[in-house]
Amino acid sequence: MQKVIGRGAEAIIYKDGSAVIKSRIEKNYRLAEIDKRLRKYRTRREAKILDKLKAINFPAPKLLSFCDKEMLIEMEHVEGEKLRDILNEGNCINLSKDLGKKIAILHNNGIIHGDLTTSNMILRNNDLHFIDFGLSFFSDKIEDKAVDLHLLRQALESKHYLIWKKCFDAILDEYSKNNPQYNEIFNRLKKVESRGRYKKKAI
Repeated sequence: MQKVIGRGAEAIIYKDGSAVIKSRIEKNYRLAEIDKRLRKYRTRREAKILDKLKAINFPAPKLLSFCDKEMLIEMEHVEGEKLRDILNEGNCINLSKDLGKKIAILHNNGIIHGDLTTSNMILRNNDLHFIDFGLSFFSDKIEDKAVDLHLLRQALESKHYLIWKKCFDAILDEYSKNNPQYNEIFNRLKKVESRGRYKKKAI
């Protein structure tokens, strides 16, 4: 029996035994034809991302099946604790280093997660797994990688404000050791952050 375990702006998530089914929901504010085309495209793209992650043995849900006509993706259910709920002063350095290494693996393989928050990371058997690739896409652009890191920084600062800097420094330290493009990405990250500060001042 299917059970709803999550609702987001883009989809409803059901648990069905050991599997998770993601159903992209209609958006009434869009023209029906455009909405259908967009949901089909995003379903196919997410399935391709999950397929690529499986090929490189990355800790993420395994793709079981998908149907772009029905806008459905069936994937493995990753059991464990969300990083959001367990990240603390005592474990933040080790977990952040693991996080930095794995983000580097994604970026080295041309994958931008698009929603790097601690709600989308699950600790299973002492191994961080990434979930929810609904906003993910393929890109080798330095800008896209920098923005991915910038969004993570914002998420940490918002949810884990007492330890966010310690976390982000550890993430960047490990990321730098595993991504040969680090210097370019770090320089672009500074520019992205500057744009963000400018926008806040302008409001």
